[in-house]
Amino acid sequence: MKLTKGSIAILAYYVIVVIFWLYLQLNNITSGEIGYYYQFTYGLLPLLGGTLGLIRAKQWGLFSSKVGKSLTYLSIGLISWGIGQMFWSIFYNIILNIEVPYPSIADYFYILSWPLWFLGMIHLSKATGARFSIKKLEGQFLLLLIPLVLIALSYYLLIIIARDGTLFTSNEDLQKIFFDLAYPIGDVIILTTSTLIFGLSFKYLGGKYKIPILCLLAAFVLNYITDFSFAYTTTKELYYNGHWVDILYPTVLALLSISINQFSVES
Repeated sequence: MKLTKGSIAILAYYVIVVIFWLYLQLNNITSGEIGYYYQFTYGLLPLLGGTLGLIRAKQWGLFSSKVGKSLTYLSIGLISWGIGQMFWSIFYNIILNIEVPYPSIADYFYILSWPLWFLGMIHLSKATGARFSIKKLEGQFLLLLIPLVLIALSYYLLIIIARDGTLFTSNEDLQKIFFDLAYPIGDVIILTTSTLIFGLSFKYLGGKYKIPILCLLAAFVLNYITDFSFAYTTTKELYYNGHWVDILYPTVLALLSISINQFSVES
């Protein structure tokens, strides 16, 4: 797969983020301003990817084509996530010196990316022909099986393991409970949609965009794991800026950004 110029720029920046994260690990840095600046640094990644993604979407006619609509929504979702990360790093970390602002204003921008990504995947399904395959028996079976498995896994890990079987505790913020549940639920919906698109439209893609769509699927699988890990570690009070979760998030964002920018009109 030949990388586009946009994808190369994103990959190069991702390498910088990885080097920064490795510096934190090698020096055993778990608190302080340098962790705040790491959050800011990797927060620029979705802003870069989303901006380049909109440029790519413009080549597809933005809202005048199905692929253009898909790339536009996916890119705006990245930008929304990046804005949330700017609130986390600049406003809460650097200005207010709040180390782990969860839940916060940042989460509303993070969560806004979910419906945007979902819309992007829906339009991509229309472009690939997956919407026609959903009428088939195997499509209906997958549509039922995938979310059931993910919901059962989510319940076991987040409620039974992380919360000792109790959803509400007297000393826990209801807003945190909402986001703890909203993130995995949103991930389940997007991951189910992504899996169906890849599985049911595989033969319609003509070999052109199988790898970018596979990257999208990998990104949403990893996003589910990452959001769950974040919810678990914050519930157990194990999370800190520069935690291993904080290398998974930029990996997700890099995969999403690169997959969007690989939808080259010239392919």
